[in-house]
Amino acid sequence: MKSKIAKAINLSRYAPVAIVFTDEKPEEAIQFKEGIWGCAVAMLKAAAKGRTAVFDRKTYGCMGGGAGLCFGNTYVGFPGGIEYFLSMGNKEFCASEIGKNIIKNMPALSHGEAYKKSPEFAKSFADSLPYYDVPTEYVLFKPLEKILPGEKPEVVVFLATPDQISALAVLANYARHGGDNVIVPWGAGCHSICLIPFNEGKSDNPRGVIGLIDISARKQVEKDILSFSVPYKMFLEMESNVEESFLAREEWLNIKERN
Repeated sequence: MKSKIAKAINLSRYAPVAIVFTDEKPEEAIQFKEGIWGCAVAMLKAAAKGRTAVFDRKTYGCMGGGAGLCFGNTYVGFPGGIEYFLSMGNKEFCASEIGKNIIKNMPALSHGEAYKKSPEFAKSFADSLPYYDVPTEYVLFKPLEKILPGEKPEVVVFLATPDQISALAVLANYARHGGDNVIVPWGAGCHSICLIPFNEGKSDNPRGVIGLIDISARKQVEKDILSFSVPYKMFLEMESNVEESFLAREEWLNIKERN
């Protein structure tokens, strides 16, 4: 499937990526090894460069990835509590025999990531996530152009520069009332790529999601790249409006030249 949006915004560095829920595992797909830490954002980049990446309930990379990829609330049982990890750390847990072993590989657990001021604020965030347990065995990251007949993406993700993110945000608002049809929620990088836009797809008026503002995930992408994710039905809406929109007008074409 070719994207008119990608051509109109000159998306040459990274191709659009489709997120697919499936029970079929492509033979050529790359996958994390079971029990080995990995970041879903790295797999997203690989898919945007032409590879197909696959995840299942044993190979989602990290607990945040499990939740972000729609494998349910994988934060349950997080060592020392996810609310402490995101805030001020859990020194009492880290002093225990179990904790001492865990912090060897997760030193931030002792002092926290300081993304939230207190465990209370962090817990409210974790409790508010729209967890979803995908009914299929696999979640795929696949180049949109490689989608096969009969395959239906759940979400389409663009990795884009600020100019291109601007164009995507304007296009998302083009055929909608108001100007608040795009959100920038805080959360893990994979939350903004898959879980949150997938949840938006359940709405009659879904919103686009600007993501990769997660500081921990930023090192996986270049400094000038953010993500823009939309549920598939919103992607189709945006695709249908490309030719008649600002994307064919001089104001945008002048900006497009520098991308």
